[in-house]
Amino acid sequence: YFRELFSMPQKAEILIVSEELYDQSLKRHSISNVFVMMEQYEEGNTDDLSINRLFKYTSIKELFNEITGKSSEVLNLKDSAKKEPEIVLIYSASGGTGKTTVAMGISACLTKLYKKVLYIGADRLQTFQRMLDNPSSIAAADVYSKLANPGRSIYEDIKHVIRKEEFSYLPPFKAALMSLGLKYSIYERIAEAAKKSKDYDYIVIDTDVTFDEDKAQLFNIADKVVIVTEQTAASVYATNLLVANLNGVTSEKYIFVCNNFDKEKDNALISHNRSMKFTVNDYIESYREYDGMRCQDLAKDSGMQKTAFLII
Repeated sequence: YFRELFSMPQKAEILIVSEELYDQSLKRHSISNVFVMMEQYEEGNTDDLSINRLFKYTSIKELFNEITGKSSEVLNLKDSAKKEPEIVLIYSASGGTGKTTVAMGISACLTKLYKKVLYIGADRLQTFQRMLDNPSSIAAADVYSKLANPGRSIYEDIKHVIRKEEFSYLPPFKAALMSLGLKYSIYERIAEAAKKSKDYDYIVIDTDVTFDEDKAQLFNIADKVVIVTEQTAASVYATNLLVANLNGVTSEKYIFVCNNFDKEKDNALISHNRSMKFTVNDYIESYREYDGMRCQDLAKDSGMQKTAFLII
């Protein structure tokens, strides 16, 4: 049937075909994007750049995102089906849970899924830059002047300093907020202005553990909230206490992730000794070589990938 069909001229936006059926004669047809399902997929294979290779054992959702991402122009997805930008807040009720690792991993995974991402490290004293290739801070004095007196166009005012590695990010400030005379609410102002610009699909805010009025406002403006916990009794207790002070945690807005999971250790998340006020949506296993990992390494982790899918 396949040979008979393509014995006559055909026109299509997308052709998805197994490697057994693909041959060079298909190039004679008017087909915008050709995807070949490979039994064995070697990244970086460049013998024929006119086709897109897909590893057939990839998850359905990842295949779908890759096909639609590379075919957005012929499918007219860029304008007609483009979602409104979303603010994603990454938070933990206790320190040391690897919240920043999760935030950067999610940002990298979303970028791999053809999403435009802006990462904002919203700590009072920023340390996220240690995981980047360029850890240097913002030096321009005029930028800090605009941050101290932000207007509605604050994102446009400082847009020129935004950098990109695996994803776009607001570089770290040269000192703590208190030392610079900046209010914590500056992160909210930047995120909302960036959302209105529609330059990004997702604005990921990696916030510190302080729970106050400024943080409550970030919870309020966020479209999705990822709460990071661990399997330890102390982390589970803190997360339970946080949930008791939040409204609507049963909605799709909230996603609970257990980071640094080790199946060989006690898991307080399934303990029968306490009443759980939340349910973990996914687990991210602990890394053996954590200190040497970069953002591109985090994007390969299955737990990070599944969390990114939950956001989408």
